Amino acid sequence: MTSTQGRLRRLNLVTAAPPLLAAAVALSVVDTDTWWQIAVLAAGVIAALVAFERWTANDLGSVLVPCLIVAAVVWPLSVLVTDSPNGYWGLCTVGSFAIPRMPRRRLVSTLVLVVYLAGVGLLRLLIEPDVSLITYVLVPVVLTVIAVLFSIAGERFYRIVRELEESRARDAELAVIRERVRFAGDLHDIQGHTLHVVKLKTTLAGKLVRTDPERAEEELREIHSLVSDTITQTKELAYAQRRLNLNAELENAKNLFEAAGIRVRISRESDPPAGELLGQVLRETTTNILRHASATFVHITLGGDGIVIVNDGFSGDSVPELRGLSALRRRVADDGGELTVAAEGGSFTTAAWFR
Repeated sequence: MTSTQGRLRRLNLVTAAPPLLAAAVALSVVDTDTWWQIAVLAAGVIAALVAFERWTANDLGSVLVPCLIVAAVVWPLSVLVTDSPNGYWGLCTVGSFAIPRMPRRRLVSTLVLVVYLAGVGLLRLLIEPDVSLITYVLVPVVLTVIAVLFSIAGERFYRIVRELEESRARDAELAVIRERVRFAGDLHDIQGHTLHVVKLKTTLAGKLVRTDPERAEEELREIHSLVSDTITQTKELAYAQRRLNLNAELENAKNLFEAAGIRVRISRESDPPAGELLGQVLRETTTNILRHASATFVHITLGGDGIVIVNDGFSGDSVPELRGLSALRRRVADDGGELTVAAEGGSFTTAAWFR
């Protein structure tokens, strides 16, 4: 399942890489006269783009050292050999991606990077005193510091996104656990009383079996009937077929989604038929969303003919087989209705209606 952080990083790559590449190519062409000069600057551009792509994949560490070495070599070559003041671009980019990954050495790393950039730029002034200090020293240093600060702020943003995702995952798991606890409570309500009554009637039948056989047989028949009814109720509970209140299920679904950090919108156009069956559909769909989707928004619509639940956060090429809904589909069909599921553009729709 793709994380929000990963999607944001890829969005940065798609939106930022083309203009950065175009600017780098333009500067390389303007600053150079021969193909080998272009090759020197291109090495720094490639190092920067590789670091950018790996940063997007959250795998910068695998290429950081070679990219830093290439970018660090390109800058003095561009200053001393190609006479290009823009050769710092690769080192600025790679360094700005690397420094936020060093929470304990950020200041020292930034100072080292700045000193290196400024020192190499000053070498040009020693060779050619008439060149501009601004071009070879101030511009690279200032732009690099700005890039590092923006990268640190961006990394903090991604950290917050990751923490929110982890918190949401925990809330969703807690919501599922609460649902299981509620299921256990329902199961206890069904079987706890029955087992207690069976115990008493069994004890009574044991006492009557010799003194009043007919009464003992009657107690045993009642025990058999009670156990059969409990088995039926347990099956209904296990397959989400127990009688439910739709309004109560709406409130429960809203509370579960909000506890998991999912926004909920409920549109009630009119009261639908078969409220109990639609309540079962809503309960099963709520569980599926909490367990299987990375939803941020759920829209529940009640109409005169049924219910529609739409959630975002679906990732996949095909609609998965959901066994709980498959069982409910047959029950809805038996009552003259239809239950469908569909996925499109990251949204998943569950709809049940009656003709």
